[in-house]
This record gives sequence, structure tokens and C-alpha cells, in this order.
Amino acid sequence: MITTSGTNLEHARAHNRRVVIEAIRLNGELTRAEIARLTSLTPQTVSNIATELEQAGILSSHLPRRAGGRGQPATPLTLNPDSAYSIGIHLDHQSLLIVLVDLTGTVRFRKLIHVQKPQPEPTLALINQVLQEMRQQVKIDWRKILGVGVVMPGPFGVEGISSQGPTTLHGWDHVDIEARLSAATGWPVTLENDATVAAIGERFHGVAKQLSSFVYLYIGTGLGAGIFTDGRIYTGHAHNAGEVGHIVVQPGGRECYCGNKGCLERYVSLQAAYEACGLDPMSAMPEDLLNVDEKLFDSWLDTAVEPALQAINIMECVFDAQSVVIGGTMPKPLVEKLIQRLTPLYNSVRSRYAQSARIRLGMSGSDTAALGAAALPIFDEFNPQYEVLLK
Repeated sequence: MITTSGTNLEHARAHNRRVVIEAIRLNGELTRAEIARLTSLTPQTVSNIATELEQAGILSSHLPRRAGGRGQPATPLTLNPDSAYSIGIHLDHQSLLIVLVDLTGTVRFRKLIHVQKPQPEPTLALINQVLQEMRQQVKIDWRKILGVGVVMPGPFGVEGISSQGPTTLHGWDHVDIEARLSAATGWPVTLENDATVAAIGERFHGVAKQLSSFVYLYIGTGLGAGIFTDGRIYTGHAHNAGEVGHIVVQPGGRECYCGNKGCLERYVSLQAAYEACGLDPMSAMPEDLLNVDEKLFDSWLDTAVEPALQAINIMECVFDAQSVVIGGTMPKPLVEKLIQRLTPLYNSVRSRYAQSARIRLGMSGSDTAALGAAALPIFDEFNPQYEVLLK
């Protein structure tokens, strides 16, 4: 079973509630005794928190009792999926995807709209229209919405990079999308870049459930990294941490719109794959790569493997991450082909671990970023906040 540690300090009750919720979320269902054992909380503390969370409707005990041992059979606790909901919005230069998920990550509503170079005012109006449609179609208690997570391609606010190139959205530099959507909906809104929210989604719903420190390499139109350290997401000063696409891996190499030559994403990204396969990067969709000549895709892999190995080596040496998870909007079979080519890995601080543990296949496909965005409000509400113990 997965473990997570709590504290019996009275002032940290909010933290302990999050720890109990996290333990149940990671394991699916747990008895009170199992929670106490996994979290290092006292049985009395667990009993008090479990009762409180049941009364609040966050936990449910409607599962069959487990027999075993002396006394009354134990009753397992599980998350009540209808106790909280969140909305995820993914906007890029070709599509708008909006999803509604419950506390367990089940999608209750999904709408994909194809857009071309979306401009702020009509796009914000379109988002509000879809949200109204969602409220009319889905019968839930809308008072239980935790908030809205929005994902857009980064980097944010970087002179010469944010307003140029195929990976960015032109005209959005000075739009406060969080304030605009919050004012329109009445819900809290959080904005992050695609790699960061994909990492959070992976931590909540994917192969990183059991990992406290990992790096998620997000293959989108460009290339970014979501960084998880000690159970917390690292975003950096201006939410631009993980912009690994602009690490120079081949000095004097291919020109990049950022002004440098040989940037990583000029070799490892959807745009690089489109170019190698003869597709127009401004109109191609990720699924188009499934229909190209296999030899063309393999020729892209030939140029992508070495830079990808360099990126993994850098991530391992800088962050000592348990694993590098690779995913994004590239179709899953193609990400699998790339991962198959990434052996042997370079030696690093992780070299004593098995190759298969050092890199893992993450969530991939068109919904990855939107599901990660929907996980943002849940993460903010329920992820244990260890810094409260230092106050």
C-alpha cells in the first residue's frame, strides 16, 4: 500500500485531513486502522477526521464490511465522487477543450471545439457559452465546484519568446484570463502551462500516483517539463519553470524562434515531427502523424533520440527525480515508439536504477492537458501542504 505521513499536532488538523484524503485517494479504499498505520496518525485522530469527512460528504462508508480478527468487522472508507467537482480548460492555437470531472477524476462533461489562432474576446465568449451549456446539461450540485483550471502554452511574459513562434498564442500577452473567467463564473480560476498541469494530472490519475519526485516531459507543439519535488509542483518565479524546450542541445543547430540555435524542442516536439513528416505545422493535428509514412516518422525519431537522451540526463542530474515520465498530446503509440528507442540511457545519479523505472509512459493524447487542468483545483484543495508544519 502507498503511505503518506501525517502529524498529531493539533494546529495541523487541516493538514491531517488532507493526509487522510490523500491516503484513501491513492489506495482506493481503506479502513480506519489502515489509515492510522499508513499515515502515522493515532487511531483517535483518524476516527475524528473520518467522522468529520463523512459528515461533510467527502468520504463514504457504503462498502461491505471486511471480516477478520476479533470484534466488529471493519468498514472501508472511500472517496465520494459527488462531493467535489472541477473544470479543466485547455486552449492552444488549434483547439479548445473543456472538461468537467468529479473528485475521483471521472469525466462528467467533455466538449472539443476546433479553433484557429484564437483571439481573446471571441474565445472568452465561447468559453462562457460552453460553461453555460455544461450547467444546463449536467445535473450536479453546482455549489460543489472547487474551481477552474486553465492551461495554455507557455512561456508566460518572456520578452521575445511569449509573443512569437508556433507554440504560443498571439494577442494574449496582456489578458488576465484568471480575473476575466473568475468574474464571469464566480469560481476561482488558476492558470498554468501545459507541462505543469499534465504533471499534476499524472500525479492524480496516472503512473505518478506513487511518486513524490518526478519530471513530466510534455511533448506538445513545443516541449516542456512539469516538475514535481517532494510531493509539490515547482512552478518557478513567473510560472515558467520547466521550459526545457529552449535548452540548447546542439550549438549552431536548427534556428529557433527564441533567437537561439539548436534548442531542444526544434528536435523533440510535435512541430519537429510535423516538419520531418512533411506536414504543415500550423494546420496539422497530432493524430495526423498516425497516417504518415512510417519511414518518415522513423526518420524523425532518428534525429530526436539523441536530444531526448540529453534532456533526460539533464532532468535526472538536476532534480534526482524518481522517474522521468514522457507524455503529452502526441498519440500514445508514437510516444511508445520514442520511449522504445531511448535505451541505453546516459549514466546519471539515477544509473543504479533499472532503465524501465527511470523513464515511464505517461498519459498521452488530446485530453491530457485538460484533465491536468481539471486536477488543479482538486490538487489545491486536497494535496497535503507540508509547509504548514513549519509555521
